[in-house]
Amino acid sequence: MTAPEFLLASNSPRRRQLLSLTGWTFAVQPAHIDETPLPGEAPDAYVLRLAEGKARAAAAAAQPGTLVFGADTTVADSLTILGKPADAREAEEMLRLLRGREHDVFTAIALCRAGSGEVLTDLCATRVPMRNYSDEEIDQYVRSGDPLDKAGAYGIQHPGFHPVERFQGCFASVMGLPLCHLLRSSSKLGLQPQTNVPQACQDHLSYDCPISRAVLEGQAVG
Repeated sequence: MTAPEFLLASNSPRRRQLLSLTGWTFAVQPAHIDETPLPGEAPDAYVLRLAEGKARAAAAAAQPGTLVFGADTTVADSLTILGKPADAREAEEMLRLLRGREHDVFTAIALCRAGSGEVLTDLCATRVPMRNYSDEEIDQYVRSGDPLDKAGAYGIQHPGFHPVERFQGCFASVMGLPLCHLLRSSSKLGLQPQTNVPQACQDHLSYDCPISRAVLEGQAVG
């Protein structure tokens, strides 16, 4: 059997789904680290620290030379980090806080070659405008259980709740994996995808991405 090209240090089904669009083979090895924010830690620094920590933790148990990929996503209301809600009540509070306003989503990625100690990181910062959904919609969505495993208590891709409107950023990043950012990082390691990833991503998400070319050209957009 051919060895996988990646070891994915995440158990997220959304990341597995998006990573499969590259055509790369990968195995899943979740990394369990303390995800508590440090005192005064900014959201972008937080996700970069966790993505690198996950990659390093998985790499420590991998065969030397294995390429390990870690990622982390958080929702931020200004400098306040909104992680996964602890329960339905907290999910409702987060959704009410975000309703009808814009907030930021930060996703960091980290690539680590096991045995080398070197880590390559990148960050996607995305501005997300939420629609003015009703209390009844919040109640129905929370009762579905979908918000409980998601930072900020929502999934941008949810077909029933569809919480976001007038979006112009990286849809995949808000889901947990900015594929174009991963491509520009992996290319530095000489690893090229097996598919047209931007097109595959847009087809999969039914989203005409306005920024993919700029990201691949190295611009700091998300």
